[in-house]
Amino acid sequence: MVSELINANPVVYEKKERRVRSTPSCADEYAAEPIDQLEIFDHLRDIKDPEHPYSLEELKVITEDAIEVDDSNSYVRVTFTPTVEHCSMATIIGLCLRVKLMRSLPSRYKVDIRIAPGSHATEAAVNKQLNDKERVAAALENPNLVDMVDECLAPTNGLAG
Repeated sequence: MVSELINANPVVYEKKERRVRSTPSCADEYAAEPIDQLEIFDHLRDIKDPEHPYSLEELKVITEDAIEVDDSNSYVRVTFTPTVEHCSMATIIGLCLRVKLMRSLPSRYKVDIRIAPGSHATEAAVNKQLNDKERVAAALENPNLVDMVDECLAPTNGLAG
């Protein structure tokens, strides 16, 4: 975790109740199952904020409404909102979202990670970093960044991360 907090007193929201997903009974066990907004949100909701002991859901950095899924075109867009407009952890948060989805989704999916328009001072630069394959690959070669991402993605309270 970071020693000097950018946002020392973030607003903490109540977590939404987890909904039980109904799995359609399909005769073909090898058929691709559709992925929807709720499934993506469930993958991301428990990621820990790099600065605070709260999840991205509790800080409203991510919300179910800010996730778009086009399953037929294998496309997912996640728009997140940092808690402050000068958040220095925005790229780390975005990298955590990308890595979690890279680990959770079939490789056919294109994932687009964006900062909510107007919510960050360097929005364009952060969006460019988060959606550039070479920059993401370079970031994931940095052991310190990988450790920070893994710490944010680690399960807590017995919940799968």
